[in-house]
Amino acid sequence: MTSAITQAKLWYWQRASALVMALCVVGHLAIIIYAVRGGLSAAEVLGRTRGNWPLGGFYAVFLLACAVHVPIGLATIAAEWLGWRGRSADVAASLFGGLIAVMGLRAVWGLMA
Repeated sequence: MTSAITQAKLWYWQRASALVMALCVVGHLAIIIYAVRGGLSAAEVLGRTRGNWPLGGFYAVFLLACAVHVPIGLATIAAEWLGWRGRSADVAASLFGGLIAVMGLRAVWGLMA
């Protein structure tokens, strides 16, 4: 069982990452609306993302917030729904968060390069 301090820290990081993700979702939707209303094709969108470091940074922050948020939620779901608690559940959730981070950063790099 995790301590009350650890639970409080996880609660904080879950909420902080949710705030960052909410702001990023709004920004992402604004980008989508801009692209669709402008009639941009997929090739034109990719052409604009090449070398656009501010856009790459925005999406890197977005995915890192997801990589923090998701494992905390998965560990909670595993504990509540499956009864899977303890170190193995935490490690599995953390590995999944790492997978999200690696795959996401590769996707951002693919858009940037």
